[in-house]
Amino acid sequence: MPDTRLFEETEVKSAPWYRALDRRQWNTLVVANLGWMFDGYETYALILTAGVTLQQLLPLETRTAIPFYAGFTIAVTLLGWGFGGVAGGILADYIGRKRTLIYSILAYSFITGCTALAWDWPSFVALRFIVGLALGAEWGTGTSMVAEMWPAEHRGKGAGLMQCGLGIGFFCASGIWFFISAMGPSAWRWMYVIGVLPALATWWIRRGLVESDKWMESDRRRRAVTAAQNRGEHLDEASRQLARFTLVDLFANPRTRRLTIIALMMSTTTTLAWWGISSWVPAYISSVAANEGLLGARWASLAGMCYNIGAICGYIGLGFSADRWGRKPVTVAWFALALVLTPVLFLWTHDLTLLLLVSGINGVFSLGQYTWCPTWLPEVYPTRMRATAVGFCFNAPRFIAFLGPLVAGTLITYFGGYGRAAVIVSMIYILGLAAAPFFPETRGKMLPD
Repeated sequence: MPDTRLFEETEVKSAPWYRALDRRQWNTLVVANLGWMFDGYETYALILTAGVTLQQLLPLETRTAIPFYAGFTIAVTLLGWGFGGVAGGILADYIGRKRTLIYSILAYSFITGCTALAWDWPSFVALRFIVGLALGAEWGTGTSMVAEMWPAEHRGKGAGLMQCGLGIGFFCASGIWFFISAMGPSAWRWMYVIGVLPALATWWIRRGLVESDKWMESDRRRRAVTAAQNRGEHLDEASRQLARFTLVDLFANPRTRRLTIIALMMSTTTTLAWWGISSWVPAYISSVAANEGLLGARWASLAGMCYNIGAICGYIGLGFSADRWGRKPVTVAWFALALVLTPVLFLWTHDLTLLLLVSGINGVFSLGQYTWCPTWLPEVYPTRMRATAVGFCFNAPRFIAFLGPLVAGTLITYFGGYGRAAVIVSMIYILGLAAAPFFPETRGKMLPD
């Protein structure tokens, strides 16, 4: 008589990986992906439209310094994003992942719409800072939810599929700008009006998203410990950790403090490199096209679409590769290839068609490398502080990385071009290559409680 148990085990192993997931897990991924896609659209709308926006909002005598003003505007957005990301992570650990996600989407949708009404550069920058606050709160919340809901053996895949929402949002912004850019000097305002639409998704999120069981258990324990503390009862070490403010708790423990320092080094690499180098890809290719007598805005849109097709492949590819070969070797490979491809794009390629191709390949590694964050970060921190830790490690580097666009904009203005500025800033990848080997490998492991 055949062994039916052996047959069932073989059938389970041979089944496609996605069959192991239930509806709750897929809904969590869809919501996190949509939230990040909305962030991506709003962020890339700024990158694509910065030139024409500043031409309309700046006085005539300052327009020769548009790269500096663009860099400053992006820097202010990043600064707001940093504050909002840290605050949003803390909020998600205390009031829940679902509620924080809904509040952040509503906030940045409303403020993005208001950005279309900016009347001068200072008002535009002020609104960008507020948008940054709201944008920052979304990512850590979605990342924590996906990590807590998805099984260990497929967590990298879930992280990659969630993270690719940013590339989809970037691609949508590029595609929309391709058509809207011809509408005249105020076309940029319509990009921000369209950014109001994500608010409509919050109705479905309220109905379709289920709160994380891990967070609800952690919240139940935290409330019990808080009640015991208020009664004056003696608390053991585990209870004191629960009672401690999450951001303080992150640095109180020597292990989590060491992990956080390493994570900050890697996250600073990814964030500063992208905002200081790759965010200039559309502007760079636009300038090459303009020098050849072609319409720069159209080529900027094409560059953005090619770059972000590559980025989407990179997001998903890193996640799937990390589940197969491990978080550490794959992350190191993405850092190294991003470093190598920077001069290939900005110095050694001159044909416009080839530039589009190389920008897509560059996007796989320079922007696609962000997937190491939602894949690796949630797997080293306990549930009580997970969103705080993830939000802090992902967003705090923006307090440093906001200097990237400023430095790059200044270097571009000084050198009179993008090439040498990009190569100088790309040296930051060496920091990530040095730090990544010291972060613990977590492939296939259960999340710490």
